[in-house]
Order: sequence, then C-alpha cells, then structure tokens
Amino acid sequence: MPQARLARARIAVRITRNFERNLAAIEAFLAEAGAPRAYDVLLEALAATVIPSLERYPGIGRPFLEHAVQSVEAQERIRALKARTDAGELREYVSGDYLMLYALIGNTVHLLAIKHHRQLSFDLEAHWLSP
Repeated sequence: MPQARLARARIAVRITRNFERNLAAIEAFLAEAGAPRAYDVLLEALAATVIPSLERYPGIGRPFLEHAVQSVEAQERIRALKARTDAGELREYVSGDYLMLYALIGNTVHLLAIKHHRQLSFDLEAHWLSP
C-alpha cells in the first residue's frame, strides 16, 4: 500500500505598496553608500530564498507582538494591534542585513516592511566630527 501524503495548504506571498516603497528607499540608501550591487543581491535573496522560505514555512519569523516594550505609547499600540481580529499574526524575519515585518493572514503572507539594519542607526561619529 503506498504511503499517504499529507496535503499542505499553499501559502501565497504578497508584497504590499509599503514594502515596495521601502525597497525603493533601500535602493537609494545603498546607491548613496556606494553599494548599488548590494540592492541586486537583496532582490536575488528575496526571490531565491526569503519568499520560498515563507511559502513553505510561514511561521519562520519571530512573533512581533511579543517584544517587551517599555513606553506606555508602545504598550497601547501593541494592545490595539492585538485587539484587531484582521491583523493575523505579525512576525519579523531577519535575512542578512535586512529586517522584514510580515503579516500571516489565513493562507497568505503579506510583506509589510523591510529595512536595512543601517537605516535604523544614527551616524553619531559624522555628527561629532563635522566642522
């Protein structure tokens, strides 16, 4: 008797307009930093690794709403997000130099945002050394 195969629901990955805007900002950021090839590497990684991984393992990212927050404002925003029934699961996924935020709603992953880790930091050295 042949072994029974378990049917697995197909997960679709959708790119939101905000994610596309973030990609454009990353492209400009990398061009300004003198690393335009890094943008092509990012697009290749998204197509070859990140999206296929999310299609197969949509829960691979860390639950975003489990972050410990200190401010009252952040606590209120987290509480409001958790109260929304249509928010699905919000998760974050790190790939190389990039942090992505996505929502898993039903059988669809919605890529919400992406940032290069250096876009999240301050250039204090340049500030202190400027004439």
